[in-house]
Amino acid sequence: MAIKCRRGYGIFQQPRGGNLASDRVQRRLTAILAADVAGYSRLMGLDEAGTARTLHEHRAVVDPIVAHHGGRIVKTTGDGVLLEFPSIVAAVECAVVVQNLMRERNRDVPEEQRMLFRIGINLGDVLIDGDDILGDGVNIAARLEGIAEPGGICVSDDVYRQVSGKLDVSFEDMGNQQLKNIARPVHTYRARIVDVPTSRTSASILSLPDKPSIAVLPFTNMSVDPEQDYFADGMAEDIITALSHFKALFVIARNSSFTYKGRAVDVKQVGRELGVRYVLEGSVRKGGNRIRITGQLIDALTGAHLWAERYDRDLSDIFRVQDEIAASVTAVIEPALAAAEQERVLRKPPERLDAWEAYQRGLWHFHKYRPEENKTALAFFSQAIALDPNFAPGHYGYALALQWDIWHFSSRPFLEVQGTAREEAQIAVSLDDKDAMAHAVLAHMMMWGGEWEAAIAEARTAVALNPNSAFVISMLGCVLGFGGYREEALERLQQAMRASPHDPLIWLWSIWRAVLQFFSRDFVAALQTLRQVVRLRPSYASPYEYVAASLAYLGQLDEAREALERVPPQSAEQLQRWQQRPPWMRPEDYALRVEGVRLAAGERG
Repeated sequence: MAIKCRRGYGIFQQPRGGNLASDRVQRRLTAILAADVAGYSRLMGLDEAGTARTLHEHRAVVDPIVAHHGGRIVKTTGDGVLLEFPSIVAAVECAVVVQNLMRERNRDVPEEQRMLFRIGINLGDVLIDGDDILGDGVNIAARLEGIAEPGGICVSDDVYRQVSGKLDVSFEDMGNQQLKNIARPVHTYRARIVDVPTSRTSASILSLPDKPSIAVLPFTNMSVDPEQDYFADGMAEDIITALSHFKALFVIARNSSFTYKGRAVDVKQVGRELGVRYVLEGSVRKGGNRIRITGQLIDALTGAHLWAERYDRDLSDIFRVQDEIAASVTAVIEPALAAAEQERVLRKPPERLDAWEAYQRGLWHFHKYRPEENKTALAFFSQAIALDPNFAPGHYGYALALQWDIWHFSSRPFLEVQGTAREEAQIAVSLDDKDAMAHAVLAHMMMWGGEWEAAIAEARTAVALNPNSAFVISMLGCVLGFGGYREEALERLQQAMRASPHDPLIWLWSIWRAVLQFFSRDFVAALQTLRQVVRLRPSYASPYEYVAASLAYLGQLDEAREALERVPPQSAEQLQRWQQRPPWMRPEDYALRVEGVRLAAGERG
């Protein structure tokens, strides 16, 4: 016969018609754990896709805990799961760890949106059918789960007798319960798991820091020569050191991450044991005078791969190779981590955000490059400041978005509110003098006021604090270029683009590069770069004037006139501000632009 269980389990089958008995029936005494999500249908009705995604994320964290306690997943159906453990103590211990973890994960979730597990545990003799287990022992576990409280654990009398006094768990006697489709009443107990310590589990669960966290595992030496371990270790150490320069990251120290050297580990387990959300792992293979290094960045909660790359290099200068790859890896990891963090906080209600999360939401809207998105970014940065006035990123994020509004989306005079942006950047530096981003943003604001030499000095301070940040390098390139140091500026912008080729600000760096090429009177190169910018940002007005001016200086006056006519109508009014020299542009550079546009328009001098 088949006993139909509640939604989420489908049917736990009893033996069919004696066929199993006619063969050699296998039985064993085992610990059976059944779990499901309380109110799953209601949650699906509220948000079907979000509920399915949340359950997947919870399972990604819970499954390794089950494996650590020796558990085996017998089957999953919908929101339900059936587990088997060789030890009843391990089964109850695992259930307690899971429920404590879920309580932590639900801490900041509105009560009506919380996903709570119900768990039932039984000790029983089961029939073996391939990978499946069958019988009354399984059905009792499923019925115990049905009477468990959301977030609770219900066990049978057999389980209670086996674990009593062996775990730091107290039990409340629920008496005999008549369970559906179970012939005899079952004496049951409710586990009390409030404030139960998890120190008796070897896989302790560490809470995540309040900013992106990462562990760099020792790189695997794939070479036949074991002596190449030193190179693999050195590569991982260099990346740890480089990542540590990023103030926005929480980086696990070498001595902790290197305890996993030589071990086959589950990345999710590493994330739990070290209390990090992201794990970087890689390998090194040496052959002759060549070396191949691979790296991949993984979300330790979900197991999702966020980034992967392979590097092939010559070994003529081993230390230079280490430096180059460490810099490349860390520069790519920063935006990958930022993107992952922004995707995570997007799923959180705005009223539940902390300062860091509000800042990340602001960045996500900031990079959309639309007027309404920029206003939303300003609101989130303001929220971050309100939540924590001493949080430096909130201030420099607000400064950037305000400057963005003036530069790209407004027809107001450049200096109308520029002072506010500079003040916010100055506050950020005063709050955290070691934050390279704060110094880089302040340098940019100084340049906007025409303080070129002071801006360059500030930007060099930023690069000294974090020489691997593409954003910081790009800001140095920008202030150098507008300050008249074009050769180094173009090198720095190229360095930023090479370090972060998929950066959301790559189009802006291209604009700066094109303008600096124009000011250097390399009109052919400027034209080539500007046409790329126009393809990336067709609604942005300024590049069209530089295209027209470049064509005019090259003698292509008809094409220059056509370029001016292609200025988007909705953006044309922004160009009215250029009737006067903006403060960040040197007089001779502004004159070159004005004359080029005049020639393109067919005006006579």
